[in-house]
Amino acid sequence: MILDETHTLSNDVWIPKLGLGTWFIDDDKAARAVAEAIDVGYRNIDTAQAYGNERGVGEGVRTSGVARDKLFVSTKLAAEIKNYQEATAAIDESLRTMGMDHLDLMLILSPQPWADWRGGDYADGNREAWRALEDAYQAGKLRSIGVSNFEQNDLDNILATSTVAPHVNQILVHAGNTPTDLIDYCAGRNILVEAYSPIGHGEVLKNPEIAAMAERYGVSVPQLCIRYTLQLGTVSLPKTVNPDHMRNNADVEFTICDGDMDTLRGMRIEDYGEAGAFPVFSGK
Repeated sequence: MILDETHTLSNDVWIPKLGLGTWFIDDDKAARAVAEAIDVGYRNIDTAQAYGNERGVGEGVRTSGVARDKLFVSTKLAAEIKNYQEATAAIDESLRTMGMDHLDLMLILSPQPWADWRGGDYADGNREAWRALEDAYQAGKLRSIGVSNFEQNDLDNILATSTVAPHVNQILVHAGNTPTDLIDYCAGRNILVEAYSPIGHGEVLKNPEIAAMAERYGVSVPQLCIRYTLQLGTVSLPKTVNPDHMRNNADVEFTICDGDMDTLRGMRIEDYGEAGAFPVFSGK
């Protein structure tokens, strides 16, 4: 079962292949959603400072009844934090907010602040934030460290001066948006890719070609899309608060044939509807 399968990061830390994303889950609903996901069998829980639900996610983890060392819990530095002091303080604040003495993974959420997405040069600030993550990693507060939304030049900037290479790059990956060159670049440097929004923030559900393909396999569109990201070799992080959807999202014990993988890889979704207001879906 996919919930029992793991990848091994470059530092030999295990990470489950399927996780629960918590973007847009309110803090007062997060504890229940996380506890229910863990009850279903999820062991990988992903949040971020910017999601505003770290407290609830931490509560759900602590009250789940599953030993902490059996779970993989991630969070992310806010995109606006681009200096060592603020990053160091934010790492400790996340630990306090979540009620934990360590996290399994912490990422830099974005190479640019959201207000300047894909804009100015924040190379120095990213190196400063990375140094704070490295120090927390060496101190045992973080079991692994990484980045999110980083393109090749952003990764090169970190790799040029780091003492610890990123273990993870969490990026937007779904049928209709497959950054093959970046995925290959990460694989060549032993950086595991995590796929957020594997269902394209819901826009993939409107694609008739994907719907027809899912019908041929006898699965739902979300199941096909999650399986697609898993077969790309990424960690898949679908978001839901519905336990039935959690179970269905994990029911992906089928294989997409090579030809269909190529078709999905070649698709392009240009319009994300209302989600286009968010930087990662804006196309900027």
